[in-house]
Amino acid sequence: MPLPDNFALANILYLLLVAGIWLAAMALVTPGTGVFELLALAALAGGGAGLLLLPTNGWALAGIVIGGGLFVVALLGRRPGLWLVGSALALSLGSVLLFRLEPGGPPAVHPLVALLASAGTLAFFWLVIRKTAQAQRAVLVNDPNAILGKLGEARTPLEPIGTVYVGGELWTARSSTPVAPGGKVRVNRVQGLILEVAPVGPNESPDRSVEETHV
Repeated sequence: MPLPDNFALANILYLLLVAGIWLAAMALVTPGTGVFELLALAALAGGGAGLLLLPTNGWALAGIVIGGGLFVVALLGRRPGLWLVGSALALSLGSVLLFRLEPGGPPAVHPLVALLASAGTLAFFWLVIRKTAQAQRAVLVNDPNAILGKLGEARTPLEPIGTVYVGGELWTARSSTPVAPGGKVRVNRVQGLILEVAPVGPNESPDRSVEETHV
C-alpha cells in the first residue's frame, strides 16, 4: 500500500522542528554571535509551516509549550538535570504528535523516526545542554558576586531576553526595559544562568571588558 503524499512532507517538517528545538536550546545556553539564533529561527519557521500545510493536533502544542517552560526553569534553577529531562520528553512528545496525515487520523511521523529523534533530543539535552549549562554556572558558583554591579553592553535586543557582553563573557540577560544592541546595561541580579540587567545612562563609563572588545 503506497504511503500518502503528505507522509514524507510531515516527517521532513518534524525533523526541521526537532532541529529548531536543538538550535534554540543551544542559543539559550551559549549566547554569542547570533548564529544559533538565526539557524533556530529558520528551522522552527520551516517546521512551523506544517501548521499551515498539514492537519495538526492543537493540543500537542501544549507539550511543546510545557517543554519550553521546563527548559527555562532548568536555566533558572540550581539543579537543571531533571528539568532538562522533563523538557526533552515534553518537547519530544508534543512534536511527535503534532502532525497528522488527515483530520482525525494517527500521527504522521514514522515511529522509527520519532524514536530516534526523541532519543537524540534526550541525549542532546543531557550530554550537551546540561554540561554547557554546568560550565557557565561554574563561573558564577566560584564567585557569584563578581559580576554584580558590572556594566556591560547589549549585543542583541533585550525585549526582554537577549545577549549581553559583561565581565569578559557573553551572557543571556533579561531587562524589564527594552535595550537596543549597543546599549549599556548594569547587572543587578544573577538568577541561574540568566542575568537581570537594567539600562544605564550614556554618561556612565562602560566596564573595561566592553571597551576591550572595541580595540
